[in-house]
Amino acid sequence: MPCKSLTSFLPNYPGDRSSLIPLLQKAQEIYGFLPQEAVHDISLHVKVSENEIFGVATFYSQFRFCPPGKHHLRVCLGTACHVKGGEQILETVKRKLEVEPGQTTADGEYDLERVACLGCCALAPVFTLDAKMYSQMSVLKLQRILNEHETA
Repeated sequence: MPCKSLTSFLPNYPGDRSSLIPLLQKAQEIYGFLPQEAVHDISLHVKVSENEIFGVATFYSQFRFCPPGKHHLRVCLGTACHVKGGEQILETVKRKLEVEPGQTTADGEYDLERVACLGCCALAPVFTLDAKMYSQMSVLKLQRILNEHETA
């Protein structure tokens, strides 16, 4: 039986492969991620195996398989950020919040994403917390920002 929210939009899409990505995008728009039930229902509608759907969805960085956190962290690991310490920034976030890229913290407060470029290479290394960009980061600056955010 389809998820209640899916029943309203599945009939609007052809029941074949051409609808796969638009349906995944719609499901993620509704839920904030791709729950197993939505993947199952889409699989039945477009007549594509769930394994194949997971293969497609994991290829694209826009899709996620766990609920998003209240706050979204993105760490840039593009060339400039990598050279200037982006990996250290990522490792610090992972250690401090006990979360891996693509996951959400156990308390649901933060989700973490590693990105290839945030488009501000001259300010490397950078990360974002929700819509705010932080530049020329160091481990100490990052720890201070996260501490301030947690107590706010």
